Amino acid sequence: MGIINITDNSFYSGSRYLGKDGRPDMERIVSGIRKMLEDGASIIDFGACSTHPGAVPVGADEEWRRLAPVLETVWATFPGITVSIDTWWSSVVTRAAALFKECTGASSSGSLIINDISAGEDDPEMLPAVGELGLTYIAMHKRGTSADMQEKCDYENVTDEVIRYFEEFASKAEDAGIMDWILDPGFGFAKTLEQNYRLLHDLDRFREIRFPGTCASPRILVGVSRKSMIYRLAGITPEESLAQTQVLHLAALERGADILRVHDVAEAVRTVRTFRMLCPDEI
Repeated sequence: MGIINITDNSFYSGSRYLGKDGRPDMERIVSGIRKMLEDGASIIDFGACSTHPGAVPVGADEEWRRLAPVLETVWATFPGITVSIDTWWSSVVTRAAALFKECTGASSSGSLIINDISAGEDDPEMLPAVGELGLTYIAMHKRGTSADMQEKCDYENVTDEVIRYFEEFASKAEDAGIMDWILDPGFGFAKTLEQNYRLLHDLDRFREIRFPGTCASPRILVGVSRKSMIYRLAGITPEESLAQTQVLHLAALERGADILRVHDVAEAVRTVRTFRMLCPDEI
């Protein structure tokens, strides 16, 4: 999953695609998407609001103002693309679904995924909207908001508590009619550096979670690309953390990650290919 942030304040400067005039830099966006797809991305994730600790939300209307022209261009330029929208607003979801249908038609081979860092907690209409629309949903664990999440890291056992969180979410998703959801442990969100590494170490335990009434487990998404758990540990900047990011990507794959959410698609794809050669029985 390649990242396109239609923002000017995301923590990694290379992922920012909002122009100085406050409008999406469409030329760079199209060029960036084309390169990501050529490099092997399966999903392109669009976010119009930075959510790192300390970031200030821009609101649903501003998110949509940024997203709408981008999505129109993307669906016209890249037919069949799988798009993920990073938002916690149900109104953005319903607008995006309507625009997707308008731009692509019922026969489109592409698809639309909703990537919600709040797992439906920040907007009570989110889960019902996703269920009604029949969309694939990414549910992430966090506590609090961008302003206070790093004050909410008091876990007795971070892995046990995040697993319980998703076991409870599985029932909420079923009640809302969400048939396909993906689990994101939420690296960097309301976790200390040590807790992030414990979660990654224990990632295979998330296979214990089951969809209600089945033996199936949700797919696992890992988003650690260039995050503070890497650059603070190494005493470097996000811009310098590509090599260490790939180390953690390999560790995530070894522990059962299904999707890597990344800034650097080519390097991540090479990591996946190397893992497949190293561990063919794991695929």
